Amino acid sequence: MEPTSHRAVPGAPLPAAYLTTGTSSFTDFLRAQAPELLPGNRPAPAAPVDLRHEVPHGTTIVAIAFTGGVLIAGDRRATAGNLIAQRDIEKVFVTDGYSAVGIAGTAGLAVEMVRLYTVDLAHYEKIEGVSLSLEGKTNKLASMVRTHLEMAMAGLAVLPLFVGYDLNAVDPNRAGRIVSYDVTGGRFEERSGFHSIGSGSLFARSALKKLYQPDGDRDTAVRHAVEALYDAADDDTATGGPDVARRIYPTLVTVTGADGAVRVPDDEAAAVAQAVVADRIREPRG
Repeated sequence: MEPTSHRAVPGAPLPAAYLTTGTSSFTDFLRAQAPELLPGNRPAPAAPVDLRHEVPHGTTIVAIAFTGGVLIAGDRRATAGNLIAQRDIEKVFVTDGYSAVGIAGTAGLAVEMVRLYTVDLAHYEKIEGVSLSLEGKTNKLASMVRTHLEMAMAGLAVLPLFVGYDLNAVDPNRAGRIVSYDVTGGRFEERSGFHSIGSGSLFARSALKKLYQPDGDRDTAVRHAVEALYDAADDDTATGGPDVARRIYPTLVTVTGADGAVRVPDDEAAAVAQAVVADRIREPRG
């Protein structure tokens, strides 16, 4: 039976819980007032099945730390089995003023998780008057991933990649952080300065091993991210390369202390991607 005692009814006064400060966690508020709306409470299939051929999946995400910040980028392809389900899906999202998240795995569930996460961060800031610490942000995302464990065991895994700028870092030039997760909600800070997730991650990470410059600037990181995604697309059919004909290029977001989390303009992403394609025409490298 659907709980109604604390639910808002259209046309009726809002319940008291909706008008008091309460918890600074929107997820906890939702859990108390309407738990059936939480993504993690959606019933999973009765037995593990292979759903990869039925639902769209997002693939490759890369992250690179640079002097003064961090960057995250993703290709634009979603696949359902051997078919391209969508050519221009968005997999990288600004989640608050100093953080961004890229998603891989079951596309619909992943987007839903990031949207709830973004609302949760905004709710906390409105209630507390300050933004959540970087450690708190990564832990909050870990708890959300953990609530999807049952779905992951049924074949509908969601994996985010988090980047953020630590406003409390001792060295502002080394304040960019990259945090990855496993399906159980385990969180791991990546200290190599770069990381990738998704089906093309092996190829993207191999490219970044050769390209990465610890003291590189923002423009260098943008170029290297696009090159890594190009290499991933070259060997992984689920990763989409730059689509010059349709003008579909990778999504990139930078996070710095000066500007916060900012999406790289589309025209800049297009120019860099076109330059990478032109260079590979001259020298295919494989």
